[in-house]
Amino acid sequence: MRFLLRALLLTGLIAVASAASRAPNLIYIVSDDQGFDLACFGSKQFVTPHLDRMAAEGVRATNFYVTASVCTPSRSGAITGRYPQRNGTYEMIRNNMVNYGHRYTKSEYAISPEMTLGLDVRELTFGDVLRTAGYRNACFGKWDMGQARRFLPLQRGFDVFVGHGNNGIDFYTHERYGAPSMFRGNRLSLDDKGTYSTDLFRREALAFIRENRTRPFCLYLPFNAPHGASNLEKDSVQVPAHYLAKYYPGRSHTDREVIYAGMISAMDEAIGEIFATLRELGLDRDTLVLFHADNGRNGARIDDIRLRGGKGSGFEGGLRVPFIARWPGVIPAGRTTHEFITALEILPTLAAAAGAALPSGVKYDGFNLLPVLQGKTPSPRREMFWDFPDAYQAARVDHWKWVSYTPRGRRGEVPDKEELYDLAADPGEEKNLAAAQPQKMADLKKRFAAWQAEMEAAEPRGPFRNF
Repeated sequence: MRFLLRALLLTGLIAVASAASRAPNLIYIVSDDQGFDLACFGSKQFVTPHLDRMAAEGVRATNFYVTASVCTPSRSGAITGRYPQRNGTYEMIRNNMVNYGHRYTKSEYAISPEMTLGLDVRELTFGDVLRTAGYRNACFGKWDMGQARRFLPLQRGFDVFVGHGNNGIDFYTHERYGAPSMFRGNRLSLDDKGTYSTDLFRREALAFIRENRTRPFCLYLPFNAPHGASNLEKDSVQVPAHYLAKYYPGRSHTDREVIYAGMISAMDEAIGEIFATLRELGLDRDTLVLFHADNGRNGARIDDIRLRGGKGSGFEGGLRVPFIARWPGVIPAGRTTHEFITALEILPTLAAAAGAALPSGVKYDGFNLLPVLQGKTPSPRREMFWDFPDAYQAARVDHWKWVSYTPRGRRGEVPDKEELYDLAADPGEEKNLAAAQPQKMADLKKRFAAWQAEMEAAEPRGPFRNF
């Protein structure tokens, strides 16, 4: 396995060197709670012309998985290239008292988990890795790796940051349950209060591209759309009215599905402007762009096949998300890959594209995706594991999937349920084969136990240490 991973890395570096006269620009875009809600993945109710064009001019993947079905551990896996259980950030960093209607005072919020916990400072991000290759790095959007200064992007390999460090904010006030939460650099800022957050991140991204057009840059653009706004009225969905009028005439603009679709259209339009700016500046062929969602939502679809579950679940609808990659001249246009790949591959892929060496002494759980996206080699990935506390455990080995979960609302009342699926024949996880294939289920559970033992033996890190 180690030899194969090195061979894939070398192949990717050779491809990059032959295709570009300069180090490529890197743009990594993440959407929030989206699922397969894109026209290019078969959904008929969403208007996403720019992401559809990205897919037509690049590669879309149908078997791409994130490291958790909720935002914080999902993003920590991609940012570090390491399982959340290895990097220590395998739970949500949030203030649970808001579940009971508690409004934090400024002093309470300052010492709350959302302000004091974050990704362990010993962990290296892809920003740290790319900086060694001379890249200028920016993050605009939902960082979600902690808000204390030591956890913020400027201390984690990034040169510019405008965004929020917590799970979610109001799209206009930029508050989290009444607390201002938009950062500019290392300080909380009210400068852009009232600006729709998708528009704010779009504006900052476009300015960054123009300012750095003569040097290699990495733009990390983790949108908070189409996640609901976090406020005291529970999570609501916010979008400027003109998106609703433009894309969904005749339907009630109070319909949550319509508003959600409008948020995706707003994000798609922002992505379209980024591509237009790259073309205007002559950077189009010198830029690798990656896009995926951080986790699914309820009712996710893939090519008109309904996936079971959604955000917070161990089923495919929570863990399998849309992925698109585009790099003219390096990645073929119009391809669809069904190879088994994950967000753990993001950091090694960005490093390979940039020609940056991975740090020695760090255990990475992914590999360089470029040869797989080019269709040159099959994915070496054969397994993936998930463990979200008090919710679910799951393992995928080849095309088999084992999942153990607590039925919703029954924690402590009934035993966890265990199920087994053949994803090649049943991607919707409708036919439980646990009784028919007991040996196969036992095999997957054994593999999961071995992985779990490896994670427990790793150095305890992050905010959720095992004491």
